[in-house]
Amino acid sequence: MFPHKKRRKEAAAPPGPVAPPVLFPDVWIFLVERRMGAARRGFLTSLAQRKGFCVAPEFSGAVTHVVSEQNSFTDVLSWIERKTGKPMQSAADQTSPHILDIGWFTESMSLGKPATVEARHRLGILGSQMCEDRAALPSVAPYACQRQTPLTHPNSEITDALEMLGKAAALQGSEVRSLAFARAASVIKSLPIKLRSANEAKNLVWCGGHCQAVIQEILEDGTCHEVEELKVSEQYRCMELLTSVFGVGVRTAERWYKDGVRKLSDLEELNIKLTADQRAGIEHYADLKQPVTLEEAERVQHLIKDALCRFVPDLTITMTGGFRRGKQQGHDVDFLITHPDQESLSGVLEKAVDWMDSQGLLLYHHTKVRSHVHAPRRSTHMDGHETCYAIFALPNCDTGRSECEAGAPGATHSDLASPGAHTWRAVRVDLVVTPHDEYPFALLGWTGSKHFERELRRFSWHEKNLSLNSHGLYDTEQDCSIPATSEEEIFALLGLQYVPPPYRNA
Repeated sequence: MFPHKKRRKEAAAPPGPVAPPVLFPDVWIFLVERRMGAARRGFLTSLAQRKGFCVAPEFSGAVTHVVSEQNSFTDVLSWIERKTGKPMQSAADQTSPHILDIGWFTESMSLGKPATVEARHRLGILGSQMCEDRAALPSVAPYACQRQTPLTHPNSEITDALEMLGKAAALQGSEVRSLAFARAASVIKSLPIKLRSANEAKNLVWCGGHCQAVIQEILEDGTCHEVEELKVSEQYRCMELLTSVFGVGVRTAERWYKDGVRKLSDLEELNIKLTADQRAGIEHYADLKQPVTLEEAERVQHLIKDALCRFVPDLTITMTGGFRRGKQQGHDVDFLITHPDQESLSGVLEKAVDWMDSQGLLLYHHTKVRSHVHAPRRSTHMDGHETCYAIFALPNCDTGRSECEAGAPGATHSDLASPGAHTWRAVRVDLVVTPHDEYPFALLGWTGSKHFERELRRFSWHEKNLSLNSHGLYDTEQDCSIPATSEEEIFALLGLQYVPPPYRNA
């Protein structure tokens, strides 16, 4: 008599993410995690799968291409053998599977299909053969961002001379000649072998003409007469002195030199008008000309983090510049500041700077507000981030570790600057605030080296028709920005092999 209850229909489960189609079923890639790391391996796996490649989570007989980063052939075989417990192939056979450098992977992602495996992609025999063949050095890519440049290299005498000639050209206002010397020095820095004759470098990119003569002279005589002449040149030594002052550029130094300035004391005698940053630079010149050690840079970071986190506790504060590239000392310390919440960044730099100033930790500071950044034209120098350029009074640690770590709380500027109470040293510090979505680009731009960044932006424009700066990557034809969440992704978007910071010392 009663109607039957209708069965409630079960709700359909939400559809899961659609797996990208497999376009190359005959190619199975295995990414070696050794030195690559799990996070980067995961990113590269996702990138390859989006491009239609098969990526094996574990090594097996189905793998056709083994891809490694910063490992030797022996390293890869040993690592796989430990993971699988099975012996791998000998160095004489590299056909099944291919044992490849990350360069093959990068080229394949850029092409959108598996790149043809060439000798330059393979690990193992090729490297030793090249080292034994002194007549022909390994080919060098034309852009510094396409090659790895370590902090130390076997040809420092040559590169020191070329860089000094480049600096002299810049001080004379010749940017073209300065860049030519910088490019030649950068190429030679990337060589794994010590040059024994100028003939070995005759086919190297950017190393022709004048640079060849310098290389030959140093290898034959041990010195370069042009460099020796610069060392005793009054104009060069004066220009080098003046441009080493905080706040003084080449044009200002040229004007002062023409006015008769030969040493810093001449500035007062000749009544040269100085800006605030120049006055601070001269006042603290003795400290600022001394290199900042890594230990001092880390102490500065501790104090900077303490000041910023008083206002926003969970900020990300990253030391960039030469220290991120592995240097043990530098001329200044750069910090990048960001937070996922844009509102949290608003005003935090100004508050922290005011607090540090009240504690006597700042001897000079100038803050540049963030400029409105529109879709850029081709500008390789545009940087509109909110930035504070400062001279920091870093407390000495001679009186005890606890006092140093506390940052001498309660000290005033007059306490620090009073005669006979010089318990600090002046350190150049740059604080840069960047929105979270621009952080990867700012991190890449502020890590350097200067020449590496110049070449990376030149490559982006000339080879990819994209505009890259510390705010983003822009497609000028489509008039749109291309987002990225990491430095690795920026390199991948440009079709470049990722270069870790310690290998960007170009």
